[in-house]
Formats: sequence, C-alpha cells, structure tokens
Amino acid sequence: MNQRILIIDDDLELCQLLDEYLSREGFSIDSVNHGEEGAEQAVAQEFVLVILDVMLPGLNGFDVLRRIREKSKVPVLMLTARGDDVDRIVGLEMGADDYLPKPFNPRELLARIRAIQRRVETAEQNHQVDQQAKVLAVGDIRLDSGAREVIRDEKRLDLTGVEFSLLEALLQKAGEVIDRETLVRTVLGRRLSPYDRSIDVHISSLRKKLRHEGDPAERIKTVRGIGYMYATPTQSAEKTNG
Repeated sequence: MNQRILIIDDDLELCQLLDEYLSREGFSIDSVNHGEEGAEQAVAQEFVLVILDVMLPGLNGFDVLRRIREKSKVPVLMLTARGDDVDRIVGLEMGADDYLPKPFNPRELLARIRAIQRRVETAEQNHQVDQQAKVLAVGDIRLDSGAREVIRDEKRLDLTGVEFSLLEALLQKAGEVIDRETLVRTVLGRRLSPYDRSIDVHISSLRKKLRHEGDPAERIKTVRGIGYMYATPTQSAEKTNG
C-alpha cells in the first residue's frame, strides 16, 4: 500500500524531524524545499498526502496549491503561521483538506494525517462497495456517490473531496439541522477543537459553488449556535417568500 507523503517546506530542520517521526509511523517521506519543484513533484508522482507550507521560496504555498488542484485531487494539509486566519481561510477555499498552525506537536500532525486518510479510505470503500450507485437528489442537485460527482442542471460541479463529503452529509439529512461537531467528525474524521473554523470555511466555499444565477435562495442554512442544514426546495421557497 502506498504510504508516501510529500513535504513541501523550506525549513530543513522541520523536514528532517517530520521525516524521522513519520517514518516510524510507517510512512515514506519525500521532502522538497522549493515551491516550483514541489508543485511539479506533487502532480508527477503518487502520494497519499501533501504537507504544504504557506511561506516558500519561488512559488508560495497558495500558488503551489493552485497548480496541484489543476491536475490532482491528492489530499493537501497546509501549514500556516499561528493566528493567521486569512492564510487558513484562503487555503481551505482553494481546496486544501485541512490546516495546522505552526509550531505544532508532531502527534497532532499525525492525528490530522490519520483523519484525512480515514476520510479518503471511506470514500474509496463506498465507491467500490456500491455496485448500484447511491444517488441523492434534492431539488436541482443530484449527488452520485458511486461516480463521486455532483450534477446541477445537467452540469457537473467541480468539488474538492471535502466539499463532496460535506454535501453528501448534508443531503442525507436534508431539511434537518446537523451540529458542527457531527459534521467535523463525519467529514473531516476528527473531533472539533476550540476555535476551529475549518468546517465553516468549507461550508462557505461549498455555498459559492452551489449558487445558481438568478436564484436568491440559500441552499445551506446556518442555524446559529448549532450548525447547518441543507434546505429542501419547500424550505427555501418559504424563506424567500417570507
């Protein structure tokens, strides 16, 4: 089983530390210290995960992520400066699967890696086991879990892996409120931690992709203090007319 991880970070000491730590956990580590080279290697070879720092020589982390997402859906975990919410939000909106602020405990990094792996493996197992693809349809949205695609008005939406899993969780409970902790556990494969806004950023990005020109209705409703709900067409109409 491929357990290769690519680390793109110009901190040589950190790369060596993570290489030693993650190697003991069964991973094979490749390290690149320059953005341009990292972007090329990420799409040219097969990895289970890319760990990507925001601050890099040459291409910055966001440009590297953009190049990766143009050609690959490999999971990406971004390393950001502690307290820099803008970097985290931008990274998640551009398609990063998760983020971790520096400095961090290697055990926390390993926990995030395992969580991403569980989500990816679950999606792959569902794809293989589902001989008859499970289709969820709410209004003009049709989600095919077997084909891993979402169709709106006969057009395929380009969603990241996290966005697909998030929409699937919401559609399965359409018309019902799902609390944030449940969404984080179901979609990101980990527990909700204090001040963690990653699921909210993924929701925001998903909303933008679901918006339909000329349709003022918000498909994903925020239930303050609790979580989110995917509104059925009837609920959307009531809100719009109310």
